[in-house]
Amino acid sequence: MKVLHMTSKKRETYHIEIKSSLLWECAFGIAAFTNEPLLHTLNKPQHEWKQHTQTFPKRLLKNLDKVAKHNTWKSLLQILHQGDFPDIPSFKKYIMDSPANKFKLEIIPFIGQAHQEDRICAAKGDSSARTRLMEAAKENPFFPSYIEYVCSSDTDELKPHLCEVMEDWHQHFIMPQEDTIDSILRTDAESKKKMLHSKQPEELVEWATGGIQYHAEPSVHRCLLIPHYIYRPWNIEADLEGTKVFYYPIADESIDSGDRYQPSSQLVNKYKALGDETRLRIVKMLADGPMTLKELTAELSLGKSTIHHHLKLLKSARIVREQKSNYELNIQTIEATPLEMDRFLKN
Repeated sequence: MKVLHMTSKKRETYHIEIKSSLLWECAFGIAAFTNEPLLHTLNKPQHEWKQHTQTFPKRLLKNLDKVAKHNTWKSLLQILHQGDFPDIPSFKKYIMDSPANKFKLEIIPFIGQAHQEDRICAAKGDSSARTRLMEAAKENPFFPSYIEYVCSSDTDELKPHLCEVMEDWHQHFIMPQEDTIDSILRTDAESKKKMLHSKQPEELVEWATGGIQYHAEPSVHRCLLIPHYIYRPWNIEADLEGTKVFYYPIADESIDSGDRYQPSSQLVNKYKALGDETRLRIVKMLADGPMTLKELTAELSLGKSTIHHHLKLLKSARIVREQKSNYELNIQTIEATPLEMDRFLKN
């Protein structure tokens, strides 16, 4: 096809904003602690999580059980997007002062402009709109049940729950290490901000997230990057109206251990993920091309839950990525791994 380019207009893309705070870290910690199947994949050792359980007060444990059952950590993240809250008291005040319908709308996830009217109506108590919204969100593993719960819940019960779990988590988990965590988050956010003018938006997202390739979408004009420490090594994606959000794991460089013999967590995760025969077989198979979970299960003659477990570990090491219903090999990570090992040995 022959094309005459008679325009000087460049392809439009999104602009990037970077935010960080201890309140985000509170919400991520609550999300991590209440996602038990994921705990063994996190950088923080599982036995350390169990130690915290022994010191938490009853009110916090009760609210954490509720978070685990209904995924209300999502509500915390949704509310944090409503303003730049400087501290826990301002966060609590915002929640308690919000009118019921406004509060419900803000904690219901945005799932696309086509479903905005149903989202608004569901927040006002329209059960038909709620059902349609749940149907539209059915591909997400927890959105339908979460939407049903927050829409049908009494705000006089839900508001105190969110305030209490955030306040108690901050007091018992964040405060003992507040200065250290705050310094790490600020260091990482500043390192990303320094690159705002030297990298294209797509390049910055890929660099910050460790490999996610996010291209511009027609309805998305802003990409928000928020660093986290506690949920490493996972990236978490979310959508707001007009905004794509990546809650990304801070870089190892943002943590000054002072120990030249300490390998980076990314390097450890990669070699752990590759140190298994089944996972190496999966890597070899994906080197031939993308495959679905069903195809991998059939090829390896293993159960779906087993294959899913192996894929989760490969994804956490950023060796494999998921595109819609397909899994594909992140060849850049494979090629970079021996170089990272070389840098570690020569450092």
